[in-house]
Amino acid sequence: MQFDVGSELRRVRESKKLSLRAVASAVGVSASLLSQVETGKTQPSVSTLYALVNHLGISLDRILGPSAAHPAPISLGLPSAPADRDPSRRSDSVVQRREDNPVIEMENGVTWERLAVGDSAVADPIIVTYAPRASSSVEGKMMRHAALEYGVLLEGRLTLKVDFDSYVLEPGDSFCFDSNRPHLYLNESDVPARGIWFVIGRRDMAYQSLADLGHSDEPADPRAPASAVEVLQAMKAMRPEQRA
Repeated sequence: MQFDVGSELRRVRESKKLSLRAVASAVGVSASLLSQVETGKTQPSVSTLYALVNHLGISLDRILGPSAAHPAPISLGLPSAPADRDPSRRSDSVVQRREDNPVIEMENGVTWERLAVGDSAVADPIIVTYAPRASSSVEGKMMRHAALEYGVLLEGRLTLKVDFDSYVLEPGDSFCFDSNRPHLYLNESDVPARGIWFVIGRRDMAYQSLADLGHSDEPADPRAPASAVEVLQAMKAMRPEQRA
């Protein structure tokens, strides 16, 4: 189902008594562009959406939650739910049917399709599609946001730029980095690139860096939340040197 991101962003902004111009200035876009996003006349780029989410102090699941729903056909090659669909195909707290996946179609040919999250507050699992020549930033600017980003490319070819390094990802290639580092996704090919991303670390999780999830020789912060500790323990159990 397609979601009306703009109206939810506007609702949150107004609830915080923030002016449109103040928010636009804070995230580095024009007031007219933000107005068009809020009214649904245009869609934000990935970098603009992250900037708005971070500035307004909300998480991705907030704008993809039921309160923001606006049913419409989705365009990822998946069938829409028929009116008389089989009751066994209903989504619940355990299984989310593909026809119920929340979808955001963003500017410049980028689509996010959120997978099931249940009651978890650990990660946002997303099927990401970059159309040919699509980029996470229309202006080609690197973006930064508070999260840890994991992913695997399933189809096509995608260029990932992190800091001053550039990587060409092919099917089966995976990545992991702290999203506070400047980064950019770009599909320079003539076919769509599609993969699964896990964005870990929402505002209600007091993580500091990849070290808190076990990607450092330094011990994790003992003040880290229980969910991060559980992830760290699971990762340690899966490391080759830990196996019998």
